[in-house]
Amino acid sequence: MMKRVLFFLLFCLFIANDILAQRKVSGVVTDDHDEPLAGALVKVKEHRTSVAVTDADGHYELRLPADGRYTLTATYIGYFDATKVVDGSHKGTLKFRLRENMMTLNQVVVTGTRTPKLLKDAPIVTRVISEQDVKRADATHIGDLLQTELPGIEFSYSMNQQTSLNMSGFGGNSVLFLVDGERLAGETLDNVDYSRLNMDNVQRIEIVKGAASSLYGSNAVGGVVNIISRESQEPWSVNLNGRYGAHNEQRYGGSVGFNLGRFNSVTNVQRTSIDAIDLSKGTSNAEVGDYSTIYGHSTLNVKERLIFSAMDNLKLTARAGYFFRERNSSETLKDRYRSFTGGVKGNYSPTANDDVELSYAFDQYDKSDYLVPTDRDVRDYSNVQHNVRTLYNHTFAGKHVLTAGGDYMRDYLMSYQFEDNGSYTQHTADAFAQFDWNPYKKFNLIAGLRFDWFSEAKLSHLSPKLGLMYKLKNCSLRGSYAGGFRAPTLKEMYMNFYMGNIFMIYGNPDLNPESSHNFSLSAEYMKGQHNVTVTGFYNIVDDRITTAWNQALGGQVYTNMSRLQVAGVDASASGRYSSGLSWRLSYAYTYEHIKKGEPMLSSTRPHTATARLAYDKDWKNYGLGVTLSGRWLSKVTTDVYTEITSYEQTERQTYPGYTIWKLSLSQRIWRGLNVTLAVDNLFNYRPDYYYSNSPSTTGTTGSVGLSVDIDRMFKKRTGKQI
Repeated sequence: MMKRVLFFLLFCLFIANDILAQRKVSGVVTDDHDEPLAGALVKVKEHRTSVAVTDADGHYELRLPADGRYTLTATYIGYFDATKVVDGSHKGTLKFRLRENMMTLNQVVVTGTRTPKLLKDAPIVTRVISEQDVKRADATHIGDLLQTELPGIEFSYSMNQQTSLNMSGFGGNSVLFLVDGERLAGETLDNVDYSRLNMDNVQRIEIVKGAASSLYGSNAVGGVVNIISRESQEPWSVNLNGRYGAHNEQRYGGSVGFNLGRFNSVTNVQRTSIDAIDLSKGTSNAEVGDYSTIYGHSTLNVKERLIFSAMDNLKLTARAGYFFRERNSSETLKDRYRSFTGGVKGNYSPTANDDVELSYAFDQYDKSDYLVPTDRDVRDYSNVQHNVRTLYNHTFAGKHVLTAGGDYMRDYLMSYQFEDNGSYTQHTADAFAQFDWNPYKKFNLIAGLRFDWFSEAKLSHLSPKLGLMYKLKNCSLRGSYAGGFRAPTLKEMYMNFYMGNIFMIYGNPDLNPESSHNFSLSAEYMKGQHNVTVTGFYNIVDDRITTAWNQALGGQVYTNMSRLQVAGVDASASGRYSSGLSWRLSYAYTYEHIKKGEPMLSSTRPHTATARLAYDKDWKNYGLGVTLSGRWLSKVTTDVYTEITSYEQTERQTYPGYTIWKLSLSQRIWRGLNVTLAVDNLFNYRPDYYYSNSPSTTGTTGSVGLSVDIDRMFKKRTGKQI
């Protein structure tokens, strides 16, 4: 018994001596404005296991051996790293003040590789639109933002004023839109409802052009747009915002967030509305265009995202959302659109080298006709998707990553475009694997393969990918090959619809899937605060699905067309300076070659460009931001069909180019109080004739916005730097 007591006392003495031999290093991590950065990492170079994470007030604490000299580095996404050295003589606190990195090359991205990777190290070219870019653009939904920030993208009107996308020659059904990596249900004329994708509480948007089917399967033929939601970083936060503009355009919203220990939650609500726009006002033309009025509409969008960190290596995420849009298409009829979204996801890291993700996602998108005289709401479209996914990552030697996973989806569609408002169900399953090989810092190779299976289409498909990157001092060279595909949708297989009371459109259950081969070469140069990137791409697309006239049926039938080719160049240059001045220029050239006689004609504008010049500066109690942004789209000359029954009857048509500029002034009058004034279409451009590809502007318009971060009004300022 006495021996046990002596042993216990000696053990306690050993532990106490070890503790006394340590010293505490603590401090705070802030940004340029002395605002604390919660969730920043402080690492010790000489002790790789010594890592601290800052709390909600930006504080950290480390315990290190009493003797020795140590190098501490503070890191935070979107900011430059800061390094300091401490030795045995150090006393007091150690503060890090991080400078924002507007080039975002230290930004972590996930879309191109499906695993977290620094943007500067990603072998797949990825364009990131940061949270500050989103705020600067003051866009309501994704279409407004993408047109402002990226060349080669045009949102226009198709039949019945439904929104249609063209991104470097690919339409909406070939570009996959994701929210936090999850698909969206529902479509209209091959496009998802872009008004669902509002820009409230967005941390960043990642865009990958070119085929990405090896990771995301069908629909990722022309690219992927992934909207990443922002997590709450503060103990509590409340934001209220509103904007009022021309044509009685109104936008009101708010968000409430909290970050309390293991719980993190953000709730968003946004309401928008705009009156009908009479395009004939201010003009003497008897015929102003293919349409003379833009329908008025209103939307309501509610989102909730809750994160629970059950353990240090287990994180659970739940989300839910509701969306409603009403369009005033006539005095007696209103078009209504609704979506219900939900999902749960678990991330578990059993070891430092392993990560497992399991998720379930649900999305339902409905359309209905509200008959005003009878007060009846008749639902005639419902797309319901259930998706289960698993993803596994294993890291070898601290730098090579193996990714493997699979999905199962049940896709149900009831539509007024089916015979007798019928419904169909399709089951899809896939498995994919990818290896990210990093033999040394200058070289990275990534290879992947995916297998997809579709029940109703009775098809399977393999999609490969190979990408590599090599760094030469300030230059990064990237090259990639990727296969893309798009399976025929339930609508394309089973449609039976009398289009506009003019002709029938029939589905085709024997359609082949679209497939593509995408080749890309890119060079990126960065020095100091300047960045230049040039990317060339070439796409070969086989069996693109479209409609063609069938003489025997006396209507149009979905069919596969022969090979088409899309090639082009994207180029961008940007700079940011300590004075607060920044700029960005981007240009895109796209060439789309379609064989004569095919049942589809190109309307892709060959030349497009965007530009932005901004000044942003903060003083003690005042901040000022001035942004001038513009987009230029060249004219396009193409053939148009004059007869729906013959693809030989065409005539040459030229659609004019245009340039639109926007000037915005943002003032941070007091902590948390922001006022924005904007003038859109600064030089009063107005089309001579309104058609589907012309901007639906009536000239120069203005807007005023107010945003209040209530939590910042009560936040204490941090002390002086030590």
